[in-house]
Amino acid sequence: MGVIAAKLIEDVARELMSRAAIDIPADYRDGVALARDREANRIARFVLDEMLTNWEIATAERRPMCADTGLPRYYVRVGNEASVEGGFVALERALRRATADATATIPLRPNRVHPLSRVDHNNNVGAHAPEVTYAFEPDADWIDVTTVHKGGLFGSDYRMLFPADGIGGLKRFFVDTLVEHGKRGLACQPAIVGVGIGGAKDTCVRLGKEAACLRAVGSRHPDPAVAALEAELTALGNHIGIGAMGFSGTSLVVATHVEVAFTHTGGMPVGIHQFCLSSRRATARLHPDGRVEFRSDPQWFTDYYRREGIE
Repeated sequence: MGVIAAKLIEDVARELMSRAAIDIPADYRDGVALARDREANRIARFVLDEMLTNWEIATAERRPMCADTGLPRYYVRVGNEASVEGGFVALERALRRATADATATIPLRPNRVHPLSRVDHNNNVGAHAPEVTYAFEPDADWIDVTTVHKGGLFGSDYRMLFPADGIGGLKRFFVDTLVEHGKRGLACQPAIVGVGIGGAKDTCVRLGKEAACLRAVGSRHPDPAVAALEAELTALGNHIGIGAMGFSGTSLVVATHVEVAFTHTGGMPVGIHQFCLSSRRATARLHPDGRVEFRSDPQWFTDYYRREGIE
């Protein structure tokens, strides 16, 4: 069995930081272009045109596409047969070193500070920073590393709904959240909206963020009922009357991604997360023979990740 080198992980993570900061994934670009083509409001359409132009310039000049480069974080999907040189402590050290180096060289804005003293190490590294979230995959000897640059202030909400609220209550919460965030400037539209339903409070909030950040625009949940709900929520969001960057229009939501978790019989917790116009992510698969495959779709929500049974 081959071993994945810690230095390879560090080098790949550094490259992923650059790709995430600079190159908007094609699926999101296409989604925004489609929203632009459907947008009837002149100002909102102009804003969408300028977003697309900005992304082209960022790619051409190899510069971050937004001045606020968010909070860099990692999602690591590990094959059950994978082995890392130095173990997973070495993997996490490699990710932290790559983050600090990328902050200086890309550059990324050093956004991470101590919450009380406001001490800033100027490298986006600190206590629980960057976050590393793990998932696992059977019958594989590779590691997938995904970098997401996500703003850490606004665009999220949570509500404990109850079975009697039903789907109607969920829709009201969805619309209420988009209206409130849109009119107060608490999200940069157009957004990919992730909705996590079920689990405990932390589970639904986590799932909502993963649904927003780790699914490609155009993907649909394999459960037809959930997929139908995704389409209905997207239509609702785009009929609110808010468009790109808060102007009037029909381009508030590029896509809605819903993920579910079994929950307590007495409740239906819901977490909503908006991945703003800076929808920045990049993924690489590292093989034990040293091969690296880069892609923009994290492929995070596998059949194994969504499994319901014991096995």
